[in-house]
Amino acid sequence: MAEISEAAIRKVLDTVIDPVAGRSVAALGMVSGVATRAGHVAVTLEVDPARGTALEPLRQACEQAIRAMPGVLSATAVMTAERAAPPPPPAQGGRHGHSHGAPAAKTTGGGGRIDVPGVKHIIAVASGKGGVGKSTTAVNLALGLAANGLATGLLDADIYGPSMPRMLGVTEKPESADGKMLKPIEKYGLKTMSIGYIVNEDTPMIWRGPMVSSALEQMLRDVQWGDLDVLVVDMPPGTGDAQLTLAQRVALAGAVIVSTPQDIALVDARKGLNMFRKVAVPVLGIVENMSYFLCPHCGERSEIFGHGGAREEADKLGVPFLGEVPLHLDIRTTSDSGHPIVVSKPDSAHAQVYKNIAGRVWKQLSANQRGARKAPNIVVQ
Repeated sequence: MAEISEAAIRKVLDTVIDPVAGRSVAALGMVSGVATRAGHVAVTLEVDPARGTALEPLRQACEQAIRAMPGVLSATAVMTAERAAPPPPPAQGGRHGHSHGAPAAKTTGGGGRIDVPGVKHIIAVASGKGGVGKSTTAVNLALGLAANGLATGLLDADIYGPSMPRMLGVTEKPESADGKMLKPIEKYGLKTMSIGYIVNEDTPMIWRGPMVSSALEQMLRDVQWGDLDVLVVDMPPGTGDAQLTLAQRVALAGAVIVSTPQDIALVDARKGLNMFRKVAVPVLGIVENMSYFLCPHCGERSEIFGHGGAREEADKLGVPFLGEVPLHLDIRTTSDSGHPIVVSKPDSAHAQVYKNIAGRVWKQLSANQRGARKAPNIVVQ
């Protein structure tokens, strides 16, 4: 299939008229970015933040116009505003440029609560900093929940550095039956979605914060997740736009904080934990990753990064300690090869660690959910 050109997309968008300005979104210079891959099209519309919610029908009209193009499998339009938009150019023409006035508040399309029908619990796996093994933990936690008999989904919310395609060995692209909703890619019993399924692995995502938030919203809202007991969201590190979008606009059932034992990581983990507390999201507990090193040759244990810091932090902050995950070669190689340890070596001690953590998480979710259906019988060793 021939790739759909950016010029063709912009030509189609030249037919979508802003009813207030009386001109097309292309002529008004609102189309700030176009990306295409294998029939999937994404465009960004830079808008006046004061008109953000009112422009939702225009955003939908752009999607509909692109979907009608031959060869388009799916279309996504997101709105972003970093500064107040300049006034429309005069009718006789003239080049449209960006305003250099004072920045306005950032906005994204929409603004209400994001509902994900059929999903009973949405949990975030987060960390205060990168490099602590959060994504490895999120993947194996999701697989541990599935191994314990729960219908589980996994959303890769790290727009700048998506890792799920490699960790799950996914090479195919998501499909859409109606051009509106994407089907999640099922792997190892999980329903999964990642921006990395659409964008090439080596393509940098040069997106502003509101665009990231809008993309995250659409991966929640415009994916056919179906009936799930738990949707695990692998968050990007830190406490930025993506975390706030999820915490403020999604009914999160809780957050799992991942940290390593050393003090500098725990300081950042504490920031992430306090962010969720401030937005009234229950903290389900802390996982100490890379808790100790196990030599693959002799089995000797070495506490390279110290040990027990996350447990002490959990006790100090009054949140559950979910478990210790060792630094072991098998965990790293299985993740890099696309065969996470919970599925590639399900009977190993390391896989059991993740299953036990999953069991503790589910028990807390069940306890927090009044009137929830009876939970599966999960044994935590």
